[in-house]
Amino acid sequence: MIEEIKNSEEFENEIKSNAIVFADFYATWCMPCKMMSGIIDEIAKEHQGVKFIKIDVDQNTELAIKYNVMSIPTMIIFKNGNTSKTFIGVTDKSEIIAEF
Repeated sequence: MIEEIKNSEEFENEIKSNAIVFADFYATWCMPCKMMSGIIDEIAKEHQGVKFIKIDVDQNTELAIKYNVMSIPTMIIFKNGNTSKTFIGVTDKSEIIAEF
């Protein structure tokens, strides 16, 4: 299941309380984001041990700024609360899985 994050507090709680978190920074109007959505859904079903969250950059500009999201989709993997890997743009499923 992919959880929609509504604010900074929720976001910080998620990355601190889960060993591995996959954060998808997106916008509803972004076509590449929609393309990645299906891929991310597949990965989430296959990797139950990873917490998947989505952050709408239009609703959470402070998070986008804090994590230097300049282009979308931007996907960040956090391990133990720290940034581990960042992907920008449409990314191959195997590249993402390799980072877990």
